[in-house]
Amino acid sequence: MQKKLHIKKGDTVMVTAGNSKGQQGRVLEVLRTKNRAIVEGVNMASKHTKPNTDTPQGGILKTEAPIHISNLMLVDPSDGKPTKIGRRLNNKGKLVRFAKKSGEEIK
Repeated sequence: MQKKLHIKKGDTVMVTAGNSKGQQGRVLEVLRTKNRAIVEGVNMASKHTKPNTDTPQGGILKTEAPIHISNLMLVDPSDGKPTKIGRRLNNKGKLVRFAKKSGEEIK
């Protein structure tokens, strides 16, 4: 069984380490087996492509490369700053994520 991760697809995260440190973006995909995530507009890599039907011009394309989850922190929905994540039962008895900084539930 794989460990639960603190981020999910669609979350807004901030990069805490690496070349993209300080940048924010939305999570496009989470690669659970590799503990990595692809974040919109962060950790851009250049890919050289030959002309084909998708890219008739060819050339150098900029794409998002995966970044390790330990280098990402979820952004607090109330103040827009990075925060740690906790899990607790809500009033309906469902386990939900919450921001430790503000105590607000994360949708």
